[in-house]
Amino acid sequence: MIRLKDIAAQAGVSVMTVSKVLRDAPDISAATKVRIKALAQQMGYVPDSMAQGLRNRTTKLFGLVISATTNPIFSRVVMAIEEQAYELGYEMILAHSMNNVEREEKVIRRLLSRRVDGLFVTPVYRLDPQAHIYDELAKRGLPVVLLGHRAPFCSGFCSVETEDIQASFIATQHLIQLGHRRIAFFTGGNSSPSSQERFEGYKRALRENDIPLDDRLIFNAGATIEEGEKAALQMLNERPGATAVQAVNDLVAIGAADTFLNQGLHLPDDLSIVGFGNILTSEYFRVPLTTIRQPKFRLGIAAMESMQRLMRGERPENKRLQAEIIIRGSSGPPTAVSRT
Repeated sequence: MIRLKDIAAQAGVSVMTVSKVLRDAPDISAATKVRIKALAQQMGYVPDSMAQGLRNRTTKLFGLVISATTNPIFSRVVMAIEEQAYELGYEMILAHSMNNVEREEKVIRRLLSRRVDGLFVTPVYRLDPQAHIYDELAKRGLPVVLLGHRAPFCSGFCSVETEDIQASFIATQHLIQLGHRRIAFFTGGNSSPSSQERFEGYKRALRENDIPLDDRLIFNAGATIEEGEKAALQMLNERPGATAVQAVNDLVAIGAADTFLNQGLHLPDDLSIVGFGNILTSEYFRVPLTTIRQPKFRLGIAAMESMQRLMRGERPENKRLQAEIIIRGSSGPPTAVSRT
């Protein structure tokens, strides 16, 4: 292992001079800095980040907690955060909560034990108004940015999220403008604020177009492809007369659409379907999916901007970014007698 005194001996200078060069101290000449830095690189010197952290009381580490990297929504969000962290000289420690409350608390505690300088967290949503680990984070005063909507148990933290009500309203409005009046909605979990907001956007569009809400058109579909498949089969069995389906996210929409196609329906002639998220698969599905494009990369950038403000002792505002609809082949006017 190459140490400062090894570089100093090779360069013919003091250990203090080498230390100042590597800290980019202003009282060392530019020529000396260039020479010693080049020598350090040539010798393979790697700074001890733990020792630097003890001196500076920082670790140059951020913690990032998401449900799972298998959720395609997170890919560009994580990429944006990591790119910004890299430019700032920080490393990321990634942890998965797997949407499990107990695991979420454990991974957050592990990150705290690593003395991270800040946390980015996609909360595991629950109906309880309080969560001990979030109360503890608030007491510690650690900079925390929520990647998603706030809920009662995490309401004291700043957040970065999509404007889900308006985005869902746009999706429903698109189907109404095509001529659909019997629009089914495949909902997400009851504890998820984003699912609730997307359902609210759907209901708002119905109200503004004088279309009564019909409970027979509402199906609990969760958040996965498998749950979308189950909801689609339930709708086919119950035959509520829907001519279109709006899903809480793209995974549910893809699971449902695959089921409809396998049952012999044609999209969009027999049934239109709209998702939410614009994951990569949606564009290349058997019938390209009309969906809401979330600003995933911009969400990551906004999250890092909020983190930097928190670390400066400021209080950033909660950010809600606008989304837009991407119209593809899965939606069209109702052209046949409903088979669903």
